[in-house]
Amino acid sequence: MIKRTLYFGNPAYLSVRNAQLVISKPSDGDLPPDDTSQMIKTIPIEDIGVVILDHRQLTVTASVFSALLDNNVAIVTCDDKSMPAGLLLPLHANTLQSERFQDQLEASLPLRKQLWQQTVEAKIRNQAAVLKYTTGEDARNMLAWAGSVKSGDSENMEARAAAFYWKNVFPDLEDFGRDRYGAAPNNLLNYGYAILRAVIARSLVGSGLLPTFGIHHHNRYNAYCLADDIMEPYRPFVDKLVYEIMADGNPCPQLTKETKTRLLGIPVLDVDIDGHRSPLIVAATTTTASLYKCFSGISRKVLYPEL
Repeated sequence: MIKRTLYFGNPAYLSVRNAQLVISKPSDGDLPPDDTSQMIKTIPIEDIGVVILDHRQLTVTASVFSALLDNNVAIVTCDDKSMPAGLLLPLHANTLQSERFQDQLEASLPLRKQLWQQTVEAKIRNQAAVLKYTTGEDARNMLAWAGSVKSGDSENMEARAAAFYWKNVFPDLEDFGRDRYGAAPNNLLNYGYAILRAVIARSLVGSGLLPTFGIHHHNRYNAYCLADDIMEPYRPFVDKLVYEIMADGNPCPQLTKETKTRLLGIPVLDVDIDGHRSPLIVAATTTTASLYKCFSGISRKVLYPEL
């Protein structure tokens, strides 16, 4: 089932009734809305995949958080600049979680290196596809680097490809550099990656895996190392969308309501994976399920989307 992404950028009162998320107008006083005339909309909890809370005057009851987490919904909170700042996930979303944790934690170093090799190769190939889309030319060097990735990416082909990729992916921008705090469209990339990270982390938890324990990333301060690993081949889908936003007459895009609306569509972008076309949020589950099969010894290949 395709899960919905809900964005709340205006004052509202969120509660739960009969397994439905109830969205109501905020009360003028300190008390919550107490009549159905203030109700705006109801949405089945089971239909929701990601919720983004982006307003200082949102009131969310404890029962809402409980119901959303019980249904493996990723909850993203935003700062005063409307940038995603926090991510809330359930502690348990798989009946075999303990067993799967053990398989993940016992994964050998050679296996983790092979998985990272596959991840980097898939990422570079998707980056090459984006370059062909944005420049109209084949990035043969990128494809050559993708084919040269060794176990654990010991020669750091990912960095070599990234340097070339970011220099050329936005042909109308001179001297563009990927910098989290840099000039536009870095702001859109940051926002899109945050949405993508929530989707991947949600899928990892649903597959019974620890999003903290990565196959490559291992920053002691990062609670989502595995999510950051697995999202790498998905990043080019965000890059392509940002390019399209700019190509639609917005060369220096800001985080307006219109651009946010398009970026919030990332979970339902169509992607090709394992011979099928499906929404990105569904493909993410396919990827994380295949990752667990690798940890458990059933398979040796992670399934990533192709752009």
